Amino acid sequence: MLNLRVLAPADAARLVEYLNDEAVYRYLSSRIPQPYTIDDANWWIETGSKDKAIVRAIEYRGDFCGVIGATLQAFEHAHSAEVGYWLARPAWGNGIATAALRQFSEHLFAKTEIRRLFAGVFDGNLASARVLEKAGYEFEGIRQKAVFKNGQYLNEHLYARLAPSLQ
Repeated sequence: MLNLRVLAPADAARLVEYLNDEAVYRYLSSRIPQPYTIDDANWWIETGSKDKAIVRAIEYRGDFCGVIGATLQAFEHAHSAEVGYWLARPAWGNGIATAALRQFSEHLFAKTEIRRLFAGVFDGNLASARVLEKAGYEFEGIRQKAVFKNGQYLNEHLYARLAPSLQ
């Protein structure tokens, strides 16, 4: 049912469609341009998704419905990675994000040197916080007014999950 795979050129049109949905990009990083164009999608598939990151397309029942990734850290943080994910609105509420995050996290711990995964969630993004909790991530704290998005300062709620070897 759920498949995590490498992004493909055929995903470009859906990336544009989904990432121009305000409900989808509302809580995403400002690194994702708005409006999101076909050139942005092609760059992401060919270059951006491969730069110090491990990125996978999320497929559910054979349909591309989102993206999950881990941004690799450096130096003393080299065994940590920041995870991020998003789903198209039609895929919401089916447990897909939680299942994808569990599968992706377990894969990273088993196949890489990553031993700590972390994610920041902006104020108000209760659905993403719940996904992290259900996928075994623990709440670590709040960075007060650490994010400036859409003209306002927001708190960032931090979550992390450790590899079984560190528990």
